[in-house]
Amino acid sequence: MITGSEALMQALIHEGVDTVFGYPGGSIMPVFDAMYDHQNDFKQVLVRHEQGAAHAAQGYARASGKVGVCIVTSGPGATNTITGVADAMLDSTPIVVIAGQVAANFLGTDAFQEVDLVGITQPISKWSYQVRRPEDIAWAVARAFHIAGTGRPGPVVLDFAKNAQVGMVDFKPATIDVERGYIAVPDTDPKSIEEAAALINAAERPLLLAGQGIELGNATEELRTFVEKADIPVGCTLLGLSTLPHGHRLRKGMLGMHGNLGPNVKTNECDLLIAVGMRFDDRVTGRLDAYAKQAKVIHLDIDPAEINKNVYADVAVLGDCKDTLARLTAAIDEAKHTEWIESFAPHEEKEWNEVIRHAIHPEEGPLRMGEVARAVSEASGNKGILVTDVGQNQMMSARYFQYTQKRSIITSGGLGTMGFGIPAAIGATFGAPDRTICLFMGDGGIQMSIQEFGTIMETGAPVKMILLNNNYLGNVRQWQELFFGKRYSCTPMLNPDYMKIAEAYGIPSQLVVERDQLANAIDTMLATDGPFLLEVAIMENENVMPMTPPGGAVNVMMMNAMDC
Repeated sequence: MITGSEALMQALIHEGVDTVFGYPGGSIMPVFDAMYDHQNDFKQVLVRHEQGAAHAAQGYARASGKVGVCIVTSGPGATNTITGVADAMLDSTPIVVIAGQVAANFLGTDAFQEVDLVGITQPISKWSYQVRRPEDIAWAVARAFHIAGTGRPGPVVLDFAKNAQVGMVDFKPATIDVERGYIAVPDTDPKSIEEAAALINAAERPLLLAGQGIELGNATEELRTFVEKADIPVGCTLLGLSTLPHGHRLRKGMLGMHGNLGPNVKTNECDLLIAVGMRFDDRVTGRLDAYAKQAKVIHLDIDPAEINKNVYADVAVLGDCKDTLARLTAAIDEAKHTEWIESFAPHEEKEWNEVIRHAIHPEEGPLRMGEVARAVSEASGNKGILVTDVGQNQMMSARYFQYTQKRSIITSGGLGTMGFGIPAAIGATFGAPDRTICLFMGDGGIQMSIQEFGTIMETGAPVKMILLNNNYLGNVRQWQELFFGKRYSCTPMLNPDYMKIAEAYGIPSQLVVERDQLANAIDTMLATDGPFLLEVAIMENENVMPMTPPGGAVNVMMMNAMDC
């Protein structure tokens, strides 16, 4: 017989957990007491805020492909994780949040730090369950990991009553392969493969949209084989940017509001749109009534709820894309679409001349976000993992970082959570310790989670942090400039001395103000063992271009502010 807290430890070890992010408190104290005896079984990372624990678990999961885990206390400890749970749900990130709860006999009495966590998180998680008895621990933990990590991944919340933590149980670990009522991977209709193959073989101007589902399904090689046989150009969503490496002749860049001109324009010129592992987010589609109306649509997805949700699919291919892409590849004819692929070139040339060249090779003036992102990417051999916060820093680094390996971008896509960057990057260093983690953030986002410098100080997490400081909430400022008559309400930022803050946490740092300082500073950052903060003073009023204005059609993109 062992305590429920020890049973939880045994269950986590049984699931192969090697890292836990957490923050202790009264209602979870028995669990942390049990953790004391398992310091050699898995890494235990004390974050500085519970939201940071959830985001760190996300960063770990996205970098490693495993389920991330965080453990927090009840009440405010639990509610502080909710942003991370919602973020993980929208971005299909597998995490398990284990939160303390008052004892079962106190439930419903408004006891100290009691909150209805299950009720709060049910709409924003794959599964939320309250463990009230120690006998339920083995089943609940096994089910939590099974649901979080299979099918379309996502967050699971376990609300762990204190009596279940201290009660005694004859524990035997559980394994769940099949769960009644839960269909992780729907069956693929062979007819859908035939119908999709027929459309692909008949298409003259096909375009494939590559989403994060390809990464989640470990299907990057299947994607490459498919598009090379079918000779189909590829546009990538923000979270799908590393599904096909830079330099591949069929990779045509990023889709969406701040994506590349070519794939956005060609979305409304193609005769066949093949969407793989993406959900037709509004930042990708723009105006739905003006989105790809000329094209037939094939949608490959593991989640039936995404089919016809935003864009009608002429053929829906349900199933795991690792399997469905392989089956489609076998069913289609080898093809050549040379003229169609070459038609992207004028748009690429236009974007290079009007936007990209000035962004990464400015001839004069202040430092630009794009040139910093490209310089860091190249200095890391284009093999680093890009982690971003949210805002202009996110869009610029995503556009100009270069990806040569899978699982190379970690960012808050669906929820757009400022403060995501630092804790997610910490988690990524534990999830992919053999890779360089390059975190880009703005002067707004850094201050939303700057307390996690303490976690970096304590763990030595080797995060290479690049702070793009323009003394503004840059993304909001851009919208205020373009769409709100330059009324800069609450966007100018009075910033602290980040060098002194880094020094207080024992983190090496350097401030770059002039262009001729940049290369040496980046080399110093990458050569430094452990963490480093590189602050770069950038142009204050730079805008992220191209841009599809809000409410606009995806193929109508502003190339500069004068187009507004």
